[in-house]
Formats: sequence, C-alpha cells, structure tokens
Amino acid sequence: MKSNTSEEQIHFQRDNISLRLGHIASNFARLRTFCHNNYEKGVLGVIAQTKDFIEWTAAEIEPELAEELVNIQIQLALWERTWDNIWSDDKKRGELATTAETYSGRVLDMSSLLLEPTT
Repeated sequence: MKSNTSEEQIHFQRDNISLRLGHIASNFARLRTFCHNNYEKGVLGVIAQTKDFIEWTAAEIEPELAEELVNIQIQLALWERTWDNIWSDDKKRGELATTAETYSGRVLDMSSLLLEPTT
C-alpha cells in the first residue's frame, strides 16, 4: 500500500514540537512580510504550508494548545476562501499582515523556544 505521507511531512515531523511550533511562527512572520511586499504567490504558498504544519502538529500537543492552533488553521482557510477580496483591498491585506504578526508571537510563545537555554 502506498503511503500518503509526503517527504515534507516526514522531514517536518522529525523535529520536536518546540521546533515545529517555531516553524509555524516563522511562517506567520513570512506572511506579514509577504503581505507588505505585495508577494501574493508567496502569501498563498505559506498559508497552504502553514495549514499542513498545524495539521501535522496539533494532534501531538496539549489539547488547549491544539484547539488554539486549529482555530488559527480555520482562519487560514477563511483567508483562502475570501482571497480575492483580501488581496484587492489594501486595508484587508494590512489586517491580514497584523493578524499574522499576532499569530507569530502567540505560536512562538507556545513553542517555549525563547525560554530554552542556548548551548
């Protein structure tokens, strides 16, 4: 039987949960930057990838954090669904960038990466 697991998923899931959450937070920072730079293709690609990253992570974390990630994933899907309206409106695009920045900070907090000692 053929596996439905992609190489990207296998590679991503090799990291521990903190690093995975760090990747998700980093993607939200990219979303913000791409919105400000009018890089539509980049935004759409990062949204799709981030939805996958959340799917591959949420089942392995505490239920409260998983719920928050899934709610964020729903927002990503809503952005995709209303994409033409968002991208054609500077104000809505700016709101998306601001929300992405907020999500980046929140997910980075979840990761506890900033609390881990450096070696």
